Amino acid sequence: MTIMNKEEKQALIAEYRRSDSDVGSPEVQVAILTKKINALTEHMKKNKKDFSTRRGLLQMVSRRRRLLDYLAARDQARYVELIKRLGLRR
Repeated sequence: MTIMNKEEKQALIAEYRRSDSDVGSPEVQVAILTKKINALTEHMKKNKKDFSTRRGLLQMVSRRRRLLDYLAARDQARYVELIKRLGLRR
């Protein structure tokens, strides 16, 4: 099971980066985690007893939540724009 290949990841980075050399801003990290979370959520719907994947999924959700909290504390406008672009709610 591949969640995303190199080209898909590069496309996400290009879409959410803040500058040409940006690869690790909170926006990029949250976008990548969201893509992985969505893929694993679909996997979990088919494989309800895959508990190791469930644990990894919960860790990713927690990491995304921490990154979003950090962004909300630092720059509310960037936070609001990001959750709108990703279709997340809070």
